Amino acid sequence: MSKISKELMLLLEIIKVEQDDNIGVSLKKEVYSDFDWDLFLQLAIHHRVYPIIYSKIKRLEEKRIPSYVFQTLNKEYKQNTFKMLHLSGEMELVSKLFNENQVNLIFLKGPVIAAELFGDISLRTSKDLDMLIPITSLEKAEILLHSIGYVKEVVPNVLNEWKWRNHHVVFFHPQKKIQLEIHWRLQPRPLKEPIFNELWNRKRISNITSYPVYFLGKEDLFLYLVSHGARHGWFRLRWLLDIEQMLRKGIDIKKTKELIKKYQNSHLVGQALILALELFRTPIRELNNLTEGKDSKKLAQNAVDFIQGTESLAIIMSSKYYKRYLFSLNSRKEKFFYILILFYPSYLDAKTLKLPKPLHFSYFPLRPFLWAWRKVRKLK
Repeated sequence: MSKISKELMLLLEIIKVEQDDNIGVSLKKEVYSDFDWDLFLQLAIHHRVYPIIYSKIKRLEEKRIPSYVFQTLNKEYKQNTFKMLHLSGEMELVSKLFNENQVNLIFLKGPVIAAELFGDISLRTSKDLDMLIPITSLEKAEILLHSIGYVKEVVPNVLNEWKWRNHHVVFFHPQKKIQLEIHWRLQPRPLKEPIFNELWNRKRISNITSYPVYFLGKEDLFLYLVSHGARHGWFRLRWLLDIEQMLRKGIDIKKTKELIKKYQNSHLVGQALILALELFRTPIRELNNLTEGKDSKKLAQNAVDFIQGTESLAIIMSSKYYKRYLFSLNSRKEKFFYILILFYPSYLDAKTLKLPKPLHFSYFPLRPFLWAWRKVRKLK
């Protein structure tokens, strides 16, 4: 925690307070003569927590903070409210389209969890709509989305590598400027997870739209958000705030522990609990034993390096530190399969050495040599 800047500390203090009147105390305590309000704004926007920040400070007298900070947060808050309403309408449209064509669909994030966790869709941000379908329905889903104007992102593919290296495909609507992510897995391989039918049987119905919209059951949602946040290094506080809200609202501890044991992700849950406790003072109650593991503590400490910065995901993912961190999330068995997947041919192999399609199987024995050749050329 000693690494965290005072600007980020103030952000955390504002998130933690329960009553608006207490925010003034935090401001007086944290603001120094050299306080960087521009960095404060940058952090609020980077971590996608500006709706919560604005909702808590809007009743304060404007003199407590610089007027331009308040005005910027107000502008971002309004824009986010319109976007969430826009996404809610599209979510209902897509849900109806898929249901009428017998494609089971579960929304993973977006307006449904904003309403579920915060009671107001304007208090959480969403870049796109993430949804889960059975992999057997993927081709049909593509046809349906194409019929209403969506365009599929082109993904290079050799020997069906997308099934092994990816867990979702992206669609974009040029006119509506909306992006959809169609998942056939919750997380990338080799992370262990429930099959679709299990998730479907435990699904819930959201009441924010007039047409039924399905989303994950409470415990499934908790573990999905934990795994998703861990995989991204918790570099946005928004994801950790989701965990904080779920723990405060309450989850079924017995069911959660059963799922944790089944899918062997206690170290990931422990990491999330430690971060929520240290950053937000979140009550973790009967799950506190999960914070005692060495792996959880190490993962939580490593995540602080991502949380304190303002780098984009693309920059973070390109670093060797992040790649080592990502590998450390896997269990021993998962690490073995992770390494095994690395030997599966990729489009980069085809780019390095072009072979006719009937000879694509040759990329399996050639992959180590093609990989080494790319590294040598890069060094030159």
